[in-house]
Amino acid sequence: MSLAVLYSRALDGLCAQSVTVEVHLANGLPAFNLVGLADTEVRESRERVRAALQVAGFEFPNRRITVNLAPADLPKGTGHYDLAIAIGILAASGQLPCDHLHEYEFAGELGLTGQLRPVRGGLALAMAARDAKRTLVISTASSAEAALILDATVLAAEHILQVCQHLHGIESLATAVPPTEIPAPSYPDLADVKGQTAARRALEVAAAGNHSLLLIGPPGTGKSMLAQRLPGLLPALLEHEALEAAAVQSLGQNGLDPRQFGQRPFRSPHHTASSVALVGGGWGRY
Repeated sequence: MSLAVLYSRALDGLCAQSVTVEVHLANGLPAFNLVGLADTEVRESRERVRAALQVAGFEFPNRRITVNLAPADLPKGTGHYDLAIAIGILAASGQLPCDHLHEYEFAGELGLTGQLRPVRGGLALAMAARDAKRTLVISTASSAEAALILDATVLAAEHILQVCQHLHGIESLATAVPPTEIPAPSYPDLADVKGQTAARRALEVAAAGNHSLLLIGPPGTGKSMLAQRLPGLLPALLEHEALEAAAVQSLGQNGLDPRQFGQRPFRSPHHTASSVALVGGGWGRY
């Protein structure tokens, strides 16, 4: 079969939009074309995929390869399409069965050795795969984060060979599991603050009534110290609130530590920070 169709996701804010990965092999001069509004890091996957497949012992087709990431008007960033592209090439060239590819979604960046590296947005990818009633195949390094979605089916893989063995029915991939021990959230205690009676009372009223709070005063009066203790006065996050907070953190450069799931985030930007810096001007559409 010279055509393979499988699925991945594009991160669009807090959402993970469906992306259909179509791989076609044709006769002609050998070429590897990648289309579908792919960003630079996605276009570079051609070299990563080629090297990973050859090192893993597969035959890289010496044909005209066209990979389409649909829909064409949706921007594609990050390198987590590597795994889907590689599996699509193997399926289109007859080295993997195509029968059950529609049941999976793939997310993983390939190293030149075929190892799967962590990806951003694992939580959003797992939620989207659950809603589409598909199984998410993701790198082991990101699997604990994705497994926080309890009703999602997430499989963890460390190497592309493990994914291929699973699709061949030789050895099944391990089901991802969330961290066994998630410590209780720990916040600074308001009892450590001495004095500041009026400000302490304002914190308690704001926390009890779910009000906004503005602290104004000269440097060194304890505004930041008091603000750091407000999360400790608030009730525990509900499940959907914890998922929303974790989804935002998983999209960041440092990703999400699954052991901090359910902990209220606290940010303390400098007072000279611009509005662009506050909303993350360097991340663009992500």
